[in-house]
Formats: sequence, C-alpha cells, structure tokens
Amino acid sequence: MNVFLDSLAWLADPVHLAGPNGVPARLGEHVLYSLAAVAIAAVVAIPVGFLIGHTGRGRTVAVALTGGVRALPTVGLVFLLALVLGIGITAPMIAFVVLAIPSILAGAYSGFEAVDRATIDAARAVGMTEWQIVTRVELPLGLPLLIGGLRSALLQVVATTTIAATVGAGGLGIYIFTGLRSNDYTQMFAGSLVVIALAVVLEVLFSVLQRLVVPAGVAAGRPLDTRVTTSRSAAAKATSLQEGTQ
Repeated sequence: MNVFLDSLAWLADPVHLAGPNGVPARLGEHVLYSLAAVAIAAVVAIPVGFLIGHTGRGRTVAVALTGGVRALPTVGLVFLLALVLGIGITAPMIAFVVLAIPSILAGAYSGFEAVDRATIDAARAVGMTEWQIVTRVELPLGLPLLIGGLRSALLQVVATTTIAATVGAGGLGIYIFTGLRSNDYTQMFAGSLVVIALAVVLEVLFSVLQRLVVPAGVAAGRPLDTRVTTSRSAAAKATSLQEGTQ
C-alpha cells in the first residue's frame, strides 16, 4: 500500500509533470506510437481481411501466417531490428505493427464471414455489385468484429510499447526501465499505473464504440437469449418432441 501511495504522490509531483520527461509528454509519446502502429497495421490488414472474408479464399494461409507472427517474441524482434536499423523508434514501430496485424486481420475477415450468406445472396438477387455488397452489406454488419480486432490490437500494442524505451525511443517505459536500473520501485510502479490506466480507458472507449457501430436493425432484432444452440442439441429437442407426440 505504501508503494501505491508513494507512486500516486510521485505522479502528482509537479517536478514529474513538466518538461520533455514529464508524465504528460511521455504519455503523449506512448499514445502516438501505439496509434501509429495500429493505423499502419490496419492499412495492411483490413483490405486483406476483407478480401479473404468476401471471397472465402486464403483463410487457411492467413491463419497459419498470423499464428506464426503471434509466436514471434516482440522483445527479441525489437532488439534484432535495433541492431540492424539503429537506436530510435523505427525498430520498435516495425515490431509493434507486426504485433498488431494478426488481431486486425482476424477481426476483418471474421466480420465478413459472420454475415449470413442468405443476406448476401439476397443482395446479389436485387442487382447489387460486389463492391456494393462489400460496402453496404458486409462492412456494416461485420464492423463490430473489426472494431473488436482493432481494440485487441491496440491494447496489445499499448502494453508492449513500454519496451520502446529500451532502444531510446521514449514512451512510458522510460519510467519503468529507469526505475529498474536505479532500484526506484516507486517510479517503476508509477509508470506501470499510467500504462494500466491508459489500457483501461482505451478498453472502455472501444467497448462503447463496438456497441455503437452495431446496425440498429441488427440490435433491435437480437433475441433475449443469445446462447448458441448446436445442431446436436436442436436435433435432440426435435427427437424428444416427436417421442412425446407418439
């Protein structure tokens, strides 16, 4: 409890709020790096995910590649890229983009795959082009899952951006690694608190956004009981009803 209170006092100290090394400045760097990495990853992953979800082709390859990317150790990748590219934000930014792509890609193609095929067939039947089907049917209905993928990617990147400080790129990790080297646990805990608070705020904002992007007609038509009934359980119910009528 003393460390927690000391960390709050450390964060409230005016000395730690001003200047290029102040908490607001480091927080701004951290948010900028995270948003930039997710934005770059989205530019790469969303079109590919939409193409996979719309055509139904390439899903196996995408799952295999994203699974392999998830297995990469981000810290090791940052250090490896730093040896090649030098100290600065370039190496960590590449690693963060690689980290963010799998979640965004999965959200993009899963959103399209979740759309009822009957709805798409109906859109084709009324004369919609493929582009109109993508933009007016699949995209609005699949947007909540895409936002979920973006949320997952952003939270992962926010948590990982702390390692940017190890190669001189700044961010909130400065407090954590500086405190670690100097055994200043109050500073370490204070930096961790800010990262956690940032992650919680982003989680709440994206949760609200994910609910807001659900089309009104879909939200209105949701059943009260959203549990999924498997084909086996449905067959069992039908069998029991038939037996009861005999």
